[in-house]
Amino acid sequence: MKIAILSRSSSLYSTSRLREAAEARGHDVSVVDYLRCYMDITARRPKVLYRGEEVKPHAVIPRIGASYTFYGTAVVRQFEMADVYTPNSSDAISKSRDKLQSMQLLSRAGVGLPTTGFAHSTQDIDGLLEVVGGPPVVVKLLEGTQGLGVVLAETRKAAESVIGAFRQMDANILVQQFVKEAAGSDIRAFVIGGKVVAAMKRTGAPGDFRSNLHRGGTAEAIKLTPKERATAVRAAKTMGLGVAGVDMLPSEDGPMVLEVNSSPGLEGIEAASGVDIADLIIEHIEDNAGH
Repeated sequence: MKIAILSRSSSLYSTSRLREAAEARGHDVSVVDYLRCYMDITARRPKVLYRGEEVKPHAVIPRIGASYTFYGTAVVRQFEMADVYTPNSSDAISKSRDKLQSMQLLSRAGVGLPTTGFAHSTQDIDGLLEVVGGPPVVVKLLEGTQGLGVVLAETRKAAESVIGAFRQMDANILVQQFVKEAAGSDIRAFVIGGKVVAAMKRTGAPGDFRSNLHRGGTAEAIKLTPKERATAVRAAKTMGLGVAGVDMLPSEDGPMVLEVNSSPGLEGIEAASGVDIADLIIEHIEDNAGH
């Protein structure tokens, strides 16, 4: 099978692991910088071109960076127009990247979430804090990633200052309940084809309530409870993602989903769990690509 990995660089850990795994299983693999792709949008003959040549794989693996979601999903969609298989559709990637839309969809599906508020005007801060039940509250930029644009406001004055500052930048924000019992830790469950294949507990660096590994956090393998496992699977299914990293907080009310990631990194969870996730992703593609 011909597989194209849509990635900015072949040297990135996740990209290189996926390439190794696919080649080990006998596939013809290419790494394609999706920002260098251009499209021929012609009736009945849609094409994706890269460095002057048409890219005609049987399957693509999107590794679309958060900063390039719009163009990256356009490239994925163009492959979809040509009936190329992808484990994560352009629509699913877009929905999962939009923090507000993803929360709305997860809420409708009955997935556990921290109490979350969204508002436009700084005149409604009091009502927003009342909805969320804080302070303390967590204020998040909708466009933030890897823990950036996430602030813990421990007092009402701090919350008003942070929200006001973000709104002056015309930034869209979410305000969420602070789950104190999580104690600076969260859970990343890796879901492939509707099954949790690995999970890890991430703990933030000393003094940091965020648990992102990019921010200096640490990780260890854990066994999920049945409720956590079911929540992760349901969250990935709600987003329509065949491959997903589901971030959850343990709470007194059960697991609460923070985010569903459409391009989850492999390095931290492979190291923590010892599971060959790249191989499982390629196996999933073999089972579903129809070639």
